Amino acid sequence: MLKTILLRFVLPLLLLAGGATLVATPFIDKLLGEWFQSDTQTRANILMGSMSEPLNKLIEQGNQAELAAYLRRVTSDERLLVVELCHAEGTPLVVSGAPPAGVNCAASAADQAPSRVVSTPGGSLLISRYAVGKATSGDFALLVHDLSFADRRRLAVRDYLLGFIAVGAVLLSLLVAAGVWSSIRRWGSALLSDIRGRHFQDDAKSPPISAPILAQVRQTLRDIEASQRLEIEFQENWTPMALQQVVKEFLGQPELIVVSNREPYTHTLDAQGNIRVQTPASGMVTALEPVMRACSGTWIAHGSGSADRQTVDAQDRVAVPPDHPAYQLRRVWLTPEEEVGYYEGLANEGLWPLCHQAYVRPQFRASDWQAYGVVNERFAAAVAQECRARNPVVLVQDYHFALLPQLLRQRLPQATIAVFWHIPWPNAETFSVCPWKRELLLGMLEADILGFHTRLHCQNFLASVDRFVEATIDQEHMTVTIRGHVCRVAAYPISIEWPEAPHTEAMAFAECRRAVRERYGIAPEAALGVGVERWDFTKGIPERFAALEHLLETRPGLIGKVTLLQIVAPSRSMLPAYKALQERTLEETERINQRFGRNGWQPIVLVTEYQTPSRVVELYRAADFCMVTSLHDGMNLVAKEFVAARDDEDGVLILSSFTGACRELVEALLVNPFDPIETASALERALGMSRDDRGERMRLMRRTVKHNNVFRWAGRMLVDAAQIRQLQRFAEPVVRRAS
Repeated sequence: MLKTILLRFVLPLLLLAGGATLVATPFIDKLLGEWFQSDTQTRANILMGSMSEPLNKLIEQGNQAELAAYLRRVTSDERLLVVELCHAEGTPLVVSGAPPAGVNCAASAADQAPSRVVSTPGGSLLISRYAVGKATSGDFALLVHDLSFADRRRLAVRDYLLGFIAVGAVLLSLLVAAGVWSSIRRWGSALLSDIRGRHFQDDAKSPPISAPILAQVRQTLRDIEASQRLEIEFQENWTPMALQQVVKEFLGQPELIVVSNREPYTHTLDAQGNIRVQTPASGMVTALEPVMRACSGTWIAHGSGSADRQTVDAQDRVAVPPDHPAYQLRRVWLTPEEEVGYYEGLANEGLWPLCHQAYVRPQFRASDWQAYGVVNERFAAAVAQECRARNPVVLVQDYHFALLPQLLRQRLPQATIAVFWHIPWPNAETFSVCPWKRELLLGMLEADILGFHTRLHCQNFLASVDRFVEATIDQEHMTVTIRGHVCRVAAYPISIEWPEAPHTEAMAFAECRRAVRERYGIAPEAALGVGVERWDFTKGIPERFAALEHLLETRPGLIGKVTLLQIVAPSRSMLPAYKALQERTLEETERINQRFGRNGWQPIVLVTEYQTPSRVVELYRAADFCMVTSLHDGMNLVAKEFVAARDDEDGVLILSSFTGACRELVEALLVNPFDPIETASALERALGMSRDDRGERMRLMRRTVKHNNVFRWAGRMLVDAAQIRQLQRFAEPVVRRAS
């Protein structure tokens, strides 16, 4: 510390003093010289004033002997070397002593200056000229004073001043060093006290002299701690603020646009003509909506609500969420024919069954493919209209927009495009049945990032590219290079927003159990299981009922002691496969209830109505177990929502091994939903599981879901997007030079 003070404070001050001395020395030397010369000239004037009267009398008398004697008496002063009387023409009249070389009447006659300084080997001389005798004679007297003493005094005074300045500079430097040392120790002690007591988070009191500096240091410490806290959060415990920090630091606050078919909020008209706001039953919406609330931006989606057109502005935008707007929702309108061909046709009768191995044959029609291309074009135009920057970050969601990356690249060549495929990707053999497989792959490969839930889906995609597209595939780094463009393929397991705030008293577990059982007529003594899904053939709902039926067949003692509350939200009801599923579900529910129901108890309670998010959480908290028996699923967020809702660390999750979630929630009871015997066995195990076993499993699953939340999912993808943007920025000059 002392060495640092000497180097940073004392040495610069000494150097400054030395430089100032060097600059000031010539000025001081000149000042002293002029001072001593002026003083000697004054003495000469006084001396000549006292000599003028007697000297003029002696000159008038013409007595040279008396003049010489008088001048010798005058020159007894050691500083006055010579007095010489001269005629006007420059000849000497009387001289006292031997004048120095170069000092004579002739030279002074030619030089009319009243005084001048002459340098000689013996020192400087001051020659003063005065008129004597008659005014008309022109005679003059020369008084020659020795200035060598002035030279000596000038040098002595200069040396003294320089020494004084040097000593003063050293003393001042030491004083400054001591002051700095004392201040640093005092400020350091105050800061240590602040840090130990964490006072830097508040406005701690400080001495007046140090308050401004300590206030700045405390603010810096607060900023550092906040930054470190956010860094720790997005490395260990991702939060909305941590995601905002990632967007700010890694991406530089880009323009963020999300594109999906399903909108996060729909406006519908009820029976009385009032506008109501609903959140669709969608895992994609569940995952992305918190991300958009955290990062802001624009969400572009199909406006499908009956009152959607009534709630947008002239640019088809509406601010959402309705209670606390955080981002813009831009709605795109489709004709009924386009909706049938693009959404119901290619997307849900073609790609959905193609990617899900649920053994429903996909349907491919040329008219559907044409409508799919038209709608993708319309969404690309909407993205271009919403973009204000030349390089936005566009997050394209799901199988509805496989062509969109290529269309966006044509309009926004510098955009960073990330596609997340929310459903599984089939193996190359299965994918080969699609008539437009090559067009779909080429459209997707124009993205910078292609995200899937699992590494298996990534490998299936790369295998499809390898089989149907001419491209360079790097299996080690999971990249595809086509026509110079590099597309990264990566696994980003999606998740949910972890509910940080504690549940209110209205959501207490006892209250949830009472409310749910009363609402649906379920006996208090019956174990309650829940299933919450869209009414979709991939969710394994009939298979779930078959497992419950097998359990009641083989364990008749459980009749009347277990009820499955099945919530299904109607979806795609116009499609034949979905109509058939709904009819089968209703038939199986009625058959099983007739077979085993008695005394007001039914093994299956089927609810075919949309449930609000708060009602769904209430169901999870009321249940003894939750069944997720998807025949094939990309991730399935119902499983994670159930785990997140159980802050009592109780309840059992029965989970299909054909979901992406099973790779994370290994503590669940994993089942093959195609096997009713295995699923029934897991049901029986869940009913008989001890409280300790349930608690241990739930604690581990909750830790996993909390750690791998939706903000981590989005953050990882955005960090990768930031790296790609950096590479693109560095590559731009090379591309321009090549062009």
